[in-house]
Amino acid sequence: MRHVILGAGPAGVIAAETIRKHAANDEIVIVGDEPEPPYSRMAIPYLLSGSIGEAGTHLRHASQHYQKLRIDVKRARAKEVDVARRSVSLDDGSALAFDTLLIATGSSPMRPPIPGIDLPGVHPCWTLKDARAIMQLAVPGARVLQMGAGFIGCIILEALAARGVQLTVVEMGDRMVPRMMGPTAGGMIKAWCEARGVTVHTGTRVEAIQTEAPMRVRLSNGTQVATDLVISATGVRPNIGFLENTGITCLLGVLTDEHMQTNVPGVYAAGDCAEALDIASGKTIVSAIQPNAADQAYVAAMNMTGRKARLKGVTQINVLDTLGLVSTSFGDWQGVPGGQHVELTDRAADGGRGRHLSLQFNGDVMVGCNSIGWTEHVGVMRGLVEGQVRLGPWKDRLLADPTRLMEAYLARAQAQEVHALV
Repeated sequence: MRHVILGAGPAGVIAAETIRKHAANDEIVIVGDEPEPPYSRMAIPYLLSGSIGEAGTHLRHASQHYQKLRIDVKRARAKEVDVARRSVSLDDGSALAFDTLLIATGSSPMRPPIPGIDLPGVHPCWTLKDARAIMQLAVPGARVLQMGAGFIGCIILEALAARGVQLTVVEMGDRMVPRMMGPTAGGMIKAWCEARGVTVHTGTRVEAIQTEAPMRVRLSNGTQVATDLVISATGVRPNIGFLENTGITCLLGVLTDEHMQTNVPGVYAAGDCAEALDIASGKTIVSAIQPNAADQAYVAAMNMTGRKARLKGVTQINVLDTLGLVSTSFGDWQGVPGGQHVELTDRAADGGRGRHLSLQFNGDVMVGCNSIGWTEHVGVMRGLVEGQVRLGPWKDRLLADPTRLMEAYLARAQAQEVHALV
């Protein structure tokens, strides 16, 4: 059999290795469109901060790793999939026939429609090529303006701060990480960054980037900022445009079932381009985080080799360290209609870092939460949300005192597990 994998990121590599483990003689082809060994985009901020070199971003470090596993890594981009002929057309003019296909094409940065967005000093931070350009300009003392303060933006922010630049961050939302944090928590992250020398504009848009030397960025609040480098971190979208009119069902991403299979038998999807069932909400979502990509890739690969495996579902999971302030977001953190919630905030706790905890309930199940500073309870919060643990009387106890998360988990999660075994 020939297994074709579109995408050379973590999902593609894990899937290829899993297939090889269970199908020693099958043909495996990974198609990636960058002139680099397969690498992790999530390692790029560590490259920017100087914590690792370029080799540290590579997914596998052993010499001839892919050759030894007889995995063919081909540099090209998929242009079209013909599901009837079981073939993928590539931009180099060639075509690959497949018996099974994994779509793991990831996502790409969105380009906001801003005058000046194509100037030489404006860069996304998504590829190794981007990182090289940024490192040339983001020298100590350089003026850097970053558009976007979402999850990815805050990771880039920390790497830039480590380079000693003068940093300004502009976020359209009314708070930092608005898709991960509520108003209180997002405001606490903003105050923390500002106290460490980062200028933060929330509820603000970049209206234009002008060509004068240095560049001048005009903001919607009337401010003009002189800068040597502009970084665009305004979000990403799944790379699924080449699937249009193929018959493969796509919503926000490539729609998959519990086996990571699409509506077309033998065609699977995994990673940032895949849409799978969210445990907490019961809806399908694109969950663009590496742990979910790894799980999805494993499940898809097992099924591609004829071994039954199923994904229990994905959970929206975000753990963020912003200049030493650790925040988390799990599941349906905004709550559900008719649900209950409790919130606790101590801005003076933990040496000025502050602590914040927000728990959301649907009946007696905790469906989501936000936290700042509660690092000792990260695993418990994730376990309660992912496990859909029925809290019984512990729901009211948590409403009265949300800090009793560990007690609730030990009392109810273990009891639920024992009951399931009986």
